[in-house]
Amino acid sequence: MCDVNQTQVTQIRLLGFQSLSKYKPLLFLLLTLSYICILGGNLLIILLVTIIDHLKTPMFFFLKHLSIADVLLTTNAIPMMLGIMLVEEGVLSLWGCMTQLYFFGIFCSVQCLLIAVMSYDRYLAICHPLRYSSLISPDLCLRLVIGAWFLVFVLISSELFVVIQFNFCGLNYMDHFFCDLGPLMELATSDISNVMLQDFVYDIFMLFLPFVFIILTYFCIFYTILNISHGRRKAFSTCSSHLTTVCAYYGTLIIVYMAPSDESSSSINKYRSLLYIVVTPLLNPIIYSLRNNEIRRAMQKMRYIFLNTLSLNV
Repeated sequence: MCDVNQTQVTQIRLLGFQSLSKYKPLLFLLLTLSYICILGGNLLIILLVTIIDHLKTPMFFFLKHLSIADVLLTTNAIPMMLGIMLVEEGVLSLWGCMTQLYFFGIFCSVQCLLIAVMSYDRYLAICHPLRYSSLISPDLCLRLVIGAWFLVFVLISSELFVVIQFNFCGLNYMDHFFCDLGPLMELATSDISNVMLQDFVYDIFMLFLPFVFIILTYFCIFYTILNISHGRRKAFSTCSSHLTTVCAYYGTLIIVYMAPSDESSSSINKYRSLLYIVVTPLLNPIIYSLRNNEIRRAMQKMRYIFLNTLSLNV
């Protein structure tokens, strides 16, 4: 309960980009174009993997779900960011803020697990090529994806269950453009030590352990590639796109969470978070369209089908 001289917080004011007021038109344009490209690129990958036969492989099945997570993550945050820029600040109910935080945690965490699963797929393809099709069947792919979503759902739900029991009294403004856990906890008047410890443990399971798993699988992959007499370039090309995605995704997380903190770290982290909300989802379709021959072939086939259909209709 709040003290007598404190008011129960029912709404959260998001201050957005007030320190960049003179750059807002340019920032609004860049974010709008980025969001359009994110939606277009990732939805194109989802469509191609769904309808093109030669893309119905485990690697592209996982890529499809990674693209789904990218679309959901950015849609959860960017439209609100654009709205805040138009009206100077955003207002959300406390429950609306927690709902956004909940889905943001799910979509961000599931990306880590999906990238780790994709590294396992590349490990099997390069280190056990003769047994690849038997080791990673379509049923196993489906179970891995469902398992990733279910595990994240359970962990994030348990964390949210703790957060909703906190008291929020007095201040109700957040120097951010979406409801993130750190800024929200700064508004809580309850003891947050338990949830911060819980969040730290979850980060180990959702971020650190998948990253260690990826490093181990790529150690095995590089060792295998170095020990083959021919076809090294072709073997490495099969995992180059995924490796680039790993570097982009974990590189942004390291920049955001491992950079030295100071008195203005909360404000700086607000802008750093644009890296994994905007930059990484924007890079993934570019990486796979430029570095993957199968995706380029599928795009050409889609273009051929579209032109044929158009000519028939005319």
